[in-house]
Parts: sequence; structure tokens; C-alpha cells
Amino acid sequence: MADAKVIPFDDDRSRGNAVQRPPRRGRSVGSRRPGGEPARVRETGEVGDVQPLPSRTRARDDASVPHDVPVPHEDQRPGEPEQQRPVDDGGLEGRVAAGLAFLRRRLTGDYEVDDFGYDAELTDQVLMSLLRPVYEKYFRVDVKGIENIPTDGGALIVANHSGTLPLDGLMMQVAVHDHHPAGRHLRLLAADLVFVLPVVNELARKLGHTLACAEDAERLLAQGELVGVMPEGFKGIGKPFSERYKLQRFGRGGFVSTALRQGTPIIPCSIVGAEEIYPMLGNAKTLARLLGFPYFPLTPTFPWLGPLGAIPLPTKWTIQFGRPIPTDGYPPEAAEDPMLMFNLTDQVREQIQHTLYKLLVQRRSVFF
Repeated sequence: MADAKVIPFDDDRSRGNAVQRPPRRGRSVGSRRPGGEPARVRETGEVGDVQPLPSRTRARDDASVPHDVPVPHEDQRPGEPEQQRPVDDGGLEGRVAAGLAFLRRRLTGDYEVDDFGYDAELTDQVLMSLLRPVYEKYFRVDVKGIENIPTDGGALIVANHSGTLPLDGLMMQVAVHDHHPAGRHLRLLAADLVFVLPVVNELARKLGHTLACAEDAERLLAQGELVGVMPEGFKGIGKPFSERYKLQRFGRGGFVSTALRQGTPIIPCSIVGAEEIYPMLGNAKTLARLLGFPYFPLTPTFPWLGPLGAIPLPTKWTIQFGRPIPTDGYPPEAAEDPMLMFNLTDQVREQIQHTLYKLLVQRRSVFF
């Protein structure tokens, strides 16, 4: 391992087991004896002697009524459709029981996390539930091309990055989680800044995020995971509003080298709508250096309105996944070919940029 060459991913380091619901529970309302008559059920649950039903519910003699014809409900009027007896499916009780079981597992530590800290159960049951209203009601995300993501096996999703705050990565996670037929989960590669911030660090790990480096990306792809990367890094989310939807440099193509080593397809992804949630009009560089941030945004609302200025604008989003670019047809030494990496990187970048322009032409309004 000492001779292994580590290739940096970029210059900018930029469902588990769901709780099973209890089975539906309902009272048995009766049984049918061979003669076709419903049997009376005592309170003990045992079948008693057959007692004739009232005359208005016995439309004809049993000998003339086929056994598969249902006997009308005693409150049913002639000519009315058959009434459905309400069945107690234990919906509320089931949800309460599932919630208590979830809390018990969390308190007793009876749950699993992988080597990267990903907590599948917490993500499915809690974190996705918190992100979903923002995804569905606030940004009203439209998803296109979800069928381009493979049902199984490793794949690398490469997307544009924008929005001042990296909400686009979270919305992309929800899109894959909720719309993919196989219910796949996207493991995002995040900047090292994410993992030094309190609270954010823990939540990112639980959601399946990991450091944006070649080693972690290759391990996840080798395990058949779906990995997401945004090669623009801070250059993308920190660019001024005047340069919106213009892709920045894609690093040194480390993501292409990783995909070539694992033979996994590269799926370009274009996100429209995130650029306008925090229109960045300026950058307080001195304040950013003091705080240790790559930039300090100045928007029409932040920091002038205080905490209220941190609320994003409710823009309308579109996320489109493009056709996969295969990498399994290249020889193993192709990962070390700089010209090939440059060509593939440029191909991915151009495909994302072209799709962005196409979606912008089709968009009627920023907010509707």
C-alpha cells in the first residue's frame, strides 16, 4: 500500500431497513358454513349454531342461491351496491408502535452504521422526512431522466453546483431516494469544511456524505453504491449572480479517473433553480478570511435582514439526469492517461452545460 498513488479528487475539496409496520388487524365478522348461511359468532370467537337471518335479508332459498353470491348487508336497501364493512387496520396504532420501536432501537443502540457513518434507518425515517417538504412544497422540484440511473451497481453522478449554500446536493439526494424505482440512495462527496462544522458534521455523516477524495469514492463505487460529486466545488456555489448557470472549471478530472478505475458509468446531472435562491451580489473577502470560510456572501437579504435573510427564495427547480457515459470499455491503464481524462471531463462538462441552457429556454419563470 505504500506505493499506491493517491490522486486528489479535485482541487476544491469540495434505505436501510425501514421499520416494518405491524400486520393489519381486524375483527372477524363471521364465517360461512357449507350450506351458504353465515354462521353466528359468539363473543368467545367460537362458531355457534346457525340461526336464520331475518326474512328481508334472505332474498331466496339457499338451494336457488349460488354459494359465491354475497348475502346483502342487513342495512342495505334493494338495488343499492353492497356496503363495505369498516375494517380496523390499526393505522394509528401501527404508526405509534413503529415510532416507539424506532425510539427504542435508537436509545439502546440497536441499529447499524457503515464505515463512513451512514445511518440508513435514520435517513429513511427522519432526515428524508425533514427534507421532503422543502423538496416538494418549497422548491417544487421536477425530476427528469431518473431512468438513466442504473437499478444496481456502482455509478458516478456528476452535477453542477450553485446556490451559495449547497442545498442542491440535498435536493438531488431526495430526488434519487424518492423517484428511483429501486429506491437507491445517493452518497455525496462533500468538502472538508462540512466535516469540521459542529452538528453539520454529524448530520452529513448520517446522510451518507463522505470526504471528496479518490479513496472514499473508489471504495463506495466498488461496493456498488451510487456516488454523487459536484466538481465545481466552492467555485460553483460561491460565484456571483452575474455568472449564474455558467459552469466553472471541473478541477483536474479526478472523478473521471475514479470512474475509469472502477469501470462505472458517469451520469451527468443538470440542476436549474438553485442559482436564484440566494442571489450573490458581493463577497466580503476580509470577513470570510477571518471566519475561515471560502467566501462570505452578500445578497439582497443577507446579512441586512439578519436571520430572515438566510431564508432561500422559493424558486422552481428542475433536476435532469442525462444519459450515462460508459467507462467499462477502457483498459485499466486508461485511468493514468491525462489526455483521456481531459476529453472525458470536457465531455461531461459540455453535456451538463448544454442541458442547462436547454432547461433555461424551456423555463417559463424563476418562481413558477
